Amino acid sequence: MTLSVVIMAAGKGTRMRSARPKVLHALGGTPLLGHVLATAEALAPARCVIVTGHGAAAVEAAFGGERRAFVRQEPQLGTGHAVQQAAPALPDEGVTLVLNGDVPLIAEPTLRALVEACGERRLALLTVRLADPFGYGRIVRGTEAGDADAQASVEAIVEEKDATPLQRQIDEVYTGIMAAPTRLLKDWLGRLGNDNAQGEYYLTDVVALAVADGVEVATAAARDETEVLGVNSPAQLADLERRLQRRRADALMEAGVRLADPARFDLRGTLSVGMDVEIDVGCVFEGRVTLGDGARIGPHCVIRDAAIAAGAVIHPFTHVEGARVGAGALVGPFARLRPGAELGEEVHIGNFVEVKNATLARGAKANHLAYLGDAEVGERVNYGAGSITANYDGANKHRTVIGADVHVGSNCVLIAPVTIGAGATIGGGSTINRDAPAGELTVARARQVTIPGWVRPKKART
Repeated sequence: MTLSVVIMAAGKGTRMRSARPKVLHALGGTPLLGHVLATAEALAPARCVIVTGHGAAAVEAAFGGERRAFVRQEPQLGTGHAVQQAAPALPDEGVTLVLNGDVPLIAEPTLRALVEACGERRLALLTVRLADPFGYGRIVRGTEAGDADAQASVEAIVEEKDATPLQRQIDEVYTGIMAAPTRLLKDWLGRLGNDNAQGEYYLTDVVALAVADGVEVATAAARDETEVLGVNSPAQLADLERRLQRRRADALMEAGVRLADPARFDLRGTLSVGMDVEIDVGCVFEGRVTLGDGARIGPHCVIRDAAIAAGAVIHPFTHVEGARVGAGALVGPFARLRPGAELGEEVHIGNFVEVKNATLARGAKANHLAYLGDAEVGERVNYGAGSITANYDGANKHRTVIGADVHVGSNCVLIAPVTIGAGATIGGGSTINRDAPAGELTVARARQVTIPGWVRPKKART
């Protein structure tokens, strides 16, 4: 069977109150349309046609792909009009699945069930049962099976304003997602009218056309309302974000992760975990993150594209990005590891220490108020409070090499390029701009002077 997918992504999203196209707003770190595309393409369709409109250039630039085609809906005259624009790009054979670019959590098994319900001969609608169906189009079924049960063919979708009191009691509603034989869908699209108050072409009108043509209208059921909820406002986006994050938190806890509070956890990418991992409140994980066995993440940390090895501890309010942290290392609180930071086993990075594009070998320590950039730090180095590598000359970055067992005193400046030999000691307050020999004490600072009789200036009284 040839499967085609049409994704409607042309809407402006007026209620979002944003210049950004609605489908580019992020959910769980991924644009809404990105979620829909990932699920749709898991079905391996022969063609995926994305209907753009508002902010079309931005949407097309963000999601161009080998098997993706874009068509524009200008002006935007309803859902039926949107799919009409896609019709010429669809093959005549097979099945077409119609999705919404602002319904991001639709699940792959649900879509497979919908395509199977279509079976290349039926119009298949995705439905869901709601405790409060107010405002949704109700699914009205025939009575061939003796009563309006779930096995009877669908006769119509009745909107809230048009429903009778009895029909308003129906709790099965249409989600806006359908699958149809492509040949039949093209025919129905060509017969849609816009004789309504809005002057728009509604995709739901194909149901009446299918019934009139004697084509069976079947359904498939969504697992729950969350996977078919759309986003039309910041409040709805925030609600869906929490639902998604709770799902992700539940999956991690099923894998054995100890989350201090699953309601205060955010994963905006992928998180791979070992055994006995502990994550405190308010942590944000972005990109691809790996946490080894027994890793502990303190409260309010932000970790992006990083690997934290077994037994490492990330103390509160620490930012880690593009870095690797070795087994048993201690980082933070209030530390920052920038891209290219690589910490070996048992390394200690303390409060208000920043590391960028630098490697620290086993047992090295920088415990307070320090900066290490473009540096290679040997084993067991003790790097003093207030010390920095001056790695940038205004045009180029230069490298600092610190040998094993070096002790760098407090408030030192190492002006790169420079090498500190193994076992050397750098006296506190030194500014080092030449290589320091191994095993020796090097001091580079002005001689202390006291000026007798000096008087501090005073402000004139007014």
